[in-house]
Amino acid sequence: MKLLIITAVSEFETDIKLLLKKSEVQVFSCQEVTGYKDVTDTDIEGNWFAGEMISTNSILCYAFVTAENVNDVIANIDEFNNKQDFLSKVHVAEVAIERTNTFI
Repeated sequence: MKLLIITAVSEFETDIKLLLKKSEVQVFSCQEVTGYKDVTDTDIEGNWFAGEMISTNSILCYAFVTAENVNDVIANIDEFNNKQDFLSKVHVAEVAIERTNTFI
């Protein structure tokens, strides 16, 4: 069993849910979060707001999935990202679960 953690800007919420469904992930959770990016190292001339933290309305989803589904989810997210013209992408991390009392 694996834990998938998926983050993206809020605008991708529906897309993420569709990607999980397409990957046959039937149970998952999502919540709104605020993402932050420290731009203090950015060139001051190129960034009027240098020295500030930029916040973004984001979404965090997580799902416990079988090892077989992990590749499908990541492949579908990669395919989605490759078709996007936005700078922001959907990010996914895979975490191994050593023990659980839940069965999928």
